[in-house]
Amino acid sequence: MARIPYIDSDTATGKHKELLDGVHAKLRATPNMMRAMAASAVLEGYLGLAGVLAAGRIRPSVAERVALAVAESNECAYCLAAHSYLAENVARIESSDIDAARRYASSDPKADAALKFAAAVVRTRGDVPTQAFEAARQAGLSDAELAEIVGHVALNVLTNYFNKAFKVDVDFPLVEPRGEALAA
Repeated sequence: MARIPYIDSDTATGKHKELLDGVHAKLRATPNMMRAMAASAVLEGYLGLAGVLAAGRIRPSVAERVALAVAESNECAYCLAAHSYLAENVARIESSDIDAARRYASSDPKADAALKFAAAVVRTRGDVPTQAFEAARQAGLSDAELAEIVGHVALNVLTNYFNKAFKVDVDFPLVEPRGEALAA
């Protein structure tokens, strides 16, 4: 059971109702995470950053891979479940690549480079070594893409910590963390 109440669109008012209605219109559902966030300014902040990053240079399939890797690193079952579902059903990522993404790897070279850079961000808590930047640039990632990868990592850390702190009930097919993402 969650440690924070879920807010429903039919009981929400003002900006909270507007945001929840927008989520439901886009997704045709309102995930528990967003219903829990709706009790505060967090939902608006999350949706704002998620929306801006979605319009950025990082492809949705790469963003989903980063989300999976960060969720595995943080052992967030909610985000693993949500992003495994989205990766398979929306981004159309093969199950083998979903599994690889949880270890910061991909069969797609550019996605793999993005994941390696994301791993460096997570592993060093942002104190990324020069060689990680050089490797990412040699793989063809632009400075804008590198900046957005940091943004995706930060967005996913936010949701991982939020879901774990408030014990948000998983409303996607359950995927358990394996605790091996940054073991290498």
